[in-house]
Amino acid sequence: MYTMMQICKETNMTYQALKYYCNEGLIPNVKRDKNNRRIFDERDLKWIKDLTCLKKCDMSIQEMKEYLNLCLQGPSTIEARQKMLAQKRASLLSSIEELKKCVDYIDWKQNFYDDVLSGKRPYVSNLLPIEEAK
Repeated sequence: MYTMMQICKETNMTYQALKYYCNEGLIPNVKRDKNNRRIFDERDLKWIKDLTCLKKCDMSIQEMKEYLNLCLQGPSTIEARQKMLAQKRASLLSSIEELKKCVDYIDWKQNFYDDVLSGKRPYVSNLLPIEEAK
């Protein structure tokens, strides 16, 4: 069994976030010890790790609740879960493409600055009047 702090350490989650997830019902069947403190087993730990991954996938709390509700209904909802995850995957791939474009821009800009600093090209700015950019 794990305490809240042990789960936080295992999942790199803040205590406040874990408490919030519990209070929002994202962790079903939370158990309590004799002092009424939340305790977790291996299955809970695995699910909490799944939740942290879903959060990193930009899934909202509401989407996580929907996903959890589907999971709790058993195998009859597997297709719905697959569809939900496929949509999230497509969104993530689109975000990755946008991020790649951003990295390409930064690489281009760094090369431009290197060329300016080494004297290979003059400095040109779209922000300064032409006579000030020199």
